[in-house]
Amino acid sequence: MQEFPLLKSGAVAQYPAQRAIRFSTQVMRFVDGSEQRYREFSGPLRRWVIQLTALDEEELEAMEAFFLAEQGGYGTFSFVDPFDDVAYADCSLENPDAFFDYTGFHDARTRLVVRQNR
Repeated sequence: MQEFPLLKSGAVAQYPAQRAIRFSTQVMRFVDGSEQRYREFSGPLRRWVIQLTALDEEELEAMEAFFLAEQGGYGTFSFVDPFDDVAYADCSLENPDAFFDYTGFHDARTRLVVRQNR
């Protein structure tokens, strides 16, 4: 299984980084007005927005090669949460179309959205 590429600094993301934690609860409402609730999945799902700027050519090429190897959102990989350093083994890219913008020397940028799978 592949791992999300690191920057030359050894970091996964740059700040400001975004992380969201999601729970999913289904509610069944009965005719008498009562409700029954149940979880749709066993625990929380995480989602990270990795916005990278001021990358050099090598870092941008590594991100682009990773995106192509994962075939957009098709593949799975492990991802280390930049907030708490926990490795999540089953993650995918959420955005099927990413941009890789190289405008000059050490001035490349991209945006990838990583989601934890269940």
